[in-house]
Amino acid sequence: MRIYKVKDYNEMSRKAANIISAQVILKPDTVLGLATGSSPIGIYKQLAAWYQKGDLDFSEVRSVNLDEYQGLSPENNQSYAYFMRHNFFDAINIKKENTYIPNGLAEDTAAECTRYNAIIRNLGGIDLQLLGLGGNGHIGFNEPGDCFEKETHLVKLSDNTITANSRFFDSAEDVPKYAISTGIKNIMQAKSILLIVSGPAKAKALYKALCGPITPAVPASILQLHNNVTVVADEEALELVPDSIIFY
Repeated sequence: MRIYKVKDYNEMSRKAANIISAQVILKPDTVLGLATGSSPIGIYKQLAAWYQKGDLDFSEVRSVNLDEYQGLSPENNQSYAYFMRHNFFDAINIKKENTYIPNGLAEDTAAECTRYNAIIRNLGGIDLQLLGLGGNGHIGFNEPGDCFEKETHLVKLSDNTITANSRFFDSAEDVPKYAISTGIKNIMQAKSILLIVSGPAKAKALYKALCGPITPAVPASILQLHNNVTVVADEEALELVPDSIIFY
């Protein structure tokens, strides 16, 4: 595991974007596992800027998103399908048919989970998986629990996650209570993983993920077992992590 400390969110975004751009340049038809939320927005803006300068080409890239709220259509401005279009896809030349996001309106969620797992397998797996970190240690929507969920599944969101995500909605009551999320097995089968973390609110979760025991009570702790993980985090997020294991 490589852990890089950067000054702030902007530096984190630029360094992480550099890692993703290198992946796209070296493997033009790469499969990117993508995340949503506030953490990756700066990365997507930087990648789009490089594309618009002519430095990057996404025409052969395939993308697989981690999750989607149950009950929201792709046109709903709080859906992750909308988020990806608004924050990234519409600003680059990725082909719409090469972007995959769980169907939050699927009537049969079990069948949708099976379909999504098959998509990932048929793409040959994920080359680089981008992850954010929840304040309770979740990755994707894999919430703390008694066991690690393996593949794509329907998740009942924790109160912690609903509260954290309520800033994107009019109120906490408007946040969907369930989501379809790829599982820990899906994430761990990615060839490489890029974890981005920013801000003091994530410091305790990041410490537990990197330095604590491997436990489903802290889903991100499983990343300790992956052989190709890069962490890019700012000074505030790494406040509790020993300097001896950090690259500068």
